[in-house]
Amino acid sequence: MPEFLTLLPPDEARTALLSHLSQPIPDSEIIDVPSSLGRILAEDILAPHSLPDFQRSTVDGYAVRAGNTHGASDSLPAYLNLIGEVPMGDAPAFEIRSGQCALIHTGGMLPNGADAVVMLEYTQSVQKEEIELFRAVAEGENIIHVGEDVAQGQTIQFQGSLMRPAEIGGLMALGIVKVKVVRKPRVGLISTGDEVIDPSQSPRPGQVRDVNSFTLGALVEKSGGLAKLYGIVSDEFDALKNAAAKALSECDVVIITAGSSASARDRTADVIRSLGPPGVLVHGINTRPGKPTILGVCAGKAVIGLPGNPVSALVNGYLFVVPVIEKLLGALPLPRATVLARLTVNLSSQAGREDWWPVKLIVNQKSKVENLEVDPIFGKSNLIFTLAAANGLLRIHPDATGLSAGELVEVFLI
Repeated sequence: MPEFLTLLPPDEARTALLSHLSQPIPDSEIIDVPSSLGRILAEDILAPHSLPDFQRSTVDGYAVRAGNTHGASDSLPAYLNLIGEVPMGDAPAFEIRSGQCALIHTGGMLPNGADAVVMLEYTQSVQKEEIELFRAVAEGENIIHVGEDVAQGQTIQFQGSLMRPAEIGGLMALGIVKVKVVRKPRVGLISTGDEVIDPSQSPRPGQVRDVNSFTLGALVEKSGGLAKLYGIVSDEFDALKNAAAKALSECDVVIITAGSSASARDRTADVIRSLGPPGVLVHGINTRPGKPTILGVCAGKAVIGLPGNPVSALVNGYLFVVPVIEKLLGALPLPRATVLARLTVNLSSQAGREDWWPVKLIVNQKSKVENLEVDPIFGKSNLIFTLAAANGLLRIHPDATGLSAGELVEVFLI
């Protein structure tokens, strides 16, 4: 097998991969809105009516005409006649005229004639049917107007947007109980290696349990995809090719772990070339961990070869697998969740290479400002618990030769 002759920067490699992929998945399905958390919308959603569709109070107090309260103060209160109480969940049967008010609760429908609400704490009852006001209010104060949240016909959710708890609540508030979402991309996962066994088995000397199928499968599911495991396949070319071809015919993406380095036993690159044009686009990424990553496209579908070392596989899953899933979903771009923290130790790096360090974010209880610190987790890329102990990834730019202790750094949350 050839050695790595050209190592592309991760950003350039990812761009090359995504540019060869077909358009987002056209398939969609209609599901219940409460079940749509984390799904991507397949169409724009328009508001069927205004929200709210009646004027309501934002406080407990008295519905009034604002002009009747002008000049009211602690030393010179205003006096209004109490004509009733606004029923919750129903329209009031009365109208507020000049010199009148009505008791109203938060969320209650504003009576006709009223244009503001005086908060309860700025009032007191003088007689059974008379209220004393100590604070003036302006027109529109302490009320929500019709359509203030959403206007009828307004686009409230765009195709490609992510369904989060707030979006689910918003749709339910509008009476939208079904939603059309993009079908989850099917991602086939193949582990290779004669030394790899199922996690339920007891390894003999020289054997290791399959980790990558499950870490990457979890990452796929978290990112909006549907993981399909094809098991552990022999290092033999024909066996791997047959498994990869089956996965390619049934899935939208295929991931092969191990078999991506330049050793004589590694067949992944040859298998990808055999599955259809254009085949291998990138073989080797200028990064640590994950240098021997392979990025390919066969018949319009991404086929990715990741290193067998669990940390390398998972880190490069974040860098390459997640963006592929997002493109297939047609997801609108979202910023990655990051935080700034102080680095606790010096970190060295090789100029020209992009390094990704598993790190642990910690809160320094003794610091009064900028108390978030970041500890690198040192360990080899075949030790999965070096990543299990991490809650973030720290990127060292290829132009840098390292980072200094005390430096403020950006950490990508995982």
